[in-house]
Amino acid sequence: MAQRSAVRLSPKKPSYAVCAVGVETHLDVHSDVPEGAENFGVSGSSGVKIFMVYDPARVTEPTGRAYWPLDASVEVVISVDAASKALNDLKVKISYFGQPARGALGHSVLYLTGADISLDADTGRTGNVKRSQANKERWRWGPEGYGAVLLVNCDRDSLRSVGTDLTDTQLASRDDLQDMSPVVLTCDAPDALFESYKLVLNVPPSDSKRMRVFCARGGNSLLDYEQVLGPQHLSYAVARQPGERKIGLYVEGLSFPDANFLGLVSLSVSLVDTKTLPEVPLFTDTVAFRVAPWIMTPNTQPPLELYVCSVLDSHGPNAQFLSDMSDLALKASCKLMICPRVENRNDRWIQDEMEFGYTEAPHKAFPVVFDSPRNRGLKDFPYKRILGPDFGYVTREIQSTGVSGLDSFGNLDVSPPVVVEGKEYPLGRILIGSCLPRSGGRRMAKVVRDFLGAQRVQAPLEVYSDWLSVGHVDEFLTFVPTSDQKGFRLLLASPSACLKLFQKKKEEGYGEAAQFDGLEHQVKRSIKEMLADRRLRNDNLYAQRCIDWNREVLKRELGLTEHDIVDIPQLFSLKDAYAEAFFPDMVNMVVLGRHLGIPKPFGPLINGRCCLEEEVRSLLEPLGLHCTFIDDYLAYHKLLGEIHCGSNVRRKPFPFKWWHVVP
Repeated sequence: MAQRSAVRLSPKKPSYAVCAVGVETHLDVHSDVPEGAENFGVSGSSGVKIFMVYDPARVTEPTGRAYWPLDASVEVVISVDAASKALNDLKVKISYFGQPARGALGHSVLYLTGADISLDADTGRTGNVKRSQANKERWRWGPEGYGAVLLVNCDRDSLRSVGTDLTDTQLASRDDLQDMSPVVLTCDAPDALFESYKLVLNVPPSDSKRMRVFCARGGNSLLDYEQVLGPQHLSYAVARQPGERKIGLYVEGLSFPDANFLGLVSLSVSLVDTKTLPEVPLFTDTVAFRVAPWIMTPNTQPPLELYVCSVLDSHGPNAQFLSDMSDLALKASCKLMICPRVENRNDRWIQDEMEFGYTEAPHKAFPVVFDSPRNRGLKDFPYKRILGPDFGYVTREIQSTGVSGLDSFGNLDVSPPVVVEGKEYPLGRILIGSCLPRSGGRRMAKVVRDFLGAQRVQAPLEVYSDWLSVGHVDEFLTFVPTSDQKGFRLLLASPSACLKLFQKKKEEGYGEAAQFDGLEHQVKRSIKEMLADRRLRNDNLYAQRCIDWNREVLKRELGLTEHDIVDIPQLFSLKDAYAEAFFPDMVNMVVLGRHLGIPKPFGPLINGRCCLEEEVRSLLEPLGLHCTFIDDYLAYHKLLGEIHCGSNVRRKPFPFKWWHVVP
């Protein structure tokens, strides 16, 4: 709890002190003693605990009528275990003796007032505030760890509020209290003590912009909840009422961890002696908090809501696509959310605009949408339509350089939980599409990368996506859940698997079967033509080398083996040195539990069935997955995107608690 205090005693007059419950107080029994004194004895009231601190090699503990020697390093330490009922109702007496000890040469008397002053939060991470004496001022990761957690109050509980709740200096809704961490200030002491002492709450200057503290004084209406600490409010003299023993506080986080903020903040209370100038804190109790991180959810987590956009193009609306997605959501028992054109302004790339995640404290969790800096037609949708009661919002804006395609959140993914050479990542690892190391190519904005890394619980990993025209990771990889011990597979787009499949079909006598069969306004290409197209083959040899580079990185950084990877046949073509999907990119799928919404590839028909679809089914259905191929050709593929780019999924949070992570 507190810094150690020392009280000097004198036989000439009584001394007086305030002793905090649970705090050791050292007594100076050596500085002022009667002449001729060589030994001393100690006695005290029943409510006072007395400890003798000494070196057993130099001092023998006295027995019988013997006393402690004054000329040795013997210290007297006292503590009290309960608050006093009245001022100075506890006593400690030091009696001094000569040699031989025929009678006391004098006595020093200390009158004590016990004060139970404590600041307590949910440091045990149980969801409830419990009294604690140890480790409150420190924060430790792991299953054996300790330390309180703060939620960033980034939702909007009241429709009257303009922005997120963290911008409000006045409580707008009682529901808002659930987004805050409760803290109990114990202030049990005789009322008369507070005529010459006061309680002061403090936050360090660096923490004041990261947290805000509310205190309910005088009643339970919203107006009674007063902001007492926060930006521009570093300290607060507590207005304790007569007889008041406990005061409730509510603490909210104001910002997620970031490059310039490790996520740790603290709150202190001091008992201050107002009789001295300057005023001196008698002792201080401190509680440390870590601000809860923003956490992404992988495809292996069950889906809750599927988001898609209604759009209109020259060939008409995407009504059939929406109908197909509705059927898929129904199969997966997932709620479909359609963003109308008036809100998306014909921007269909809802995955690029935002990423769903969540934040969690022991007492509460809620989803949080991360709004990307791309700011196109959907730029207002996350803030205006997603933000609401128990649905938070966070964003990072790019201040200096312009926004690139790699800043869209189709360029973000997260793996399922993995173990890499004994190192556990129980919440998976975030994947960020980037350029090759030291190549000087396109990268996601530093402000976004810094934010993701600062959360500390999903160790971001940069992979190579700059070889693609759009440059997003979802163009060549995804994860799907499985029911075996591994629990998932990594799917990688594979030009070599596609060329091998086509070569096999040619050898089986199906060389005239054509890609894009059944599509209007699209030139058909037979299997023979595609295999004989040297440029197409070279383009895909290059694409395969890029994917193979990522394959090795992902195996190493995610602890995967070849058995954990499924190669999905896919061809690419180069345009201005960057790759684009030659036919709808099947890896760019939406994953709703066991149900996969896969871009329909319009592959060569063999015996009336698409050979690409049949190959993918043979790879994935034995894993317990259900493949639904959806036509996204005109509305998405021709615009350099696919189903995953044009959809977004909110998923259930992990059951694993992030504070059990060991970063």
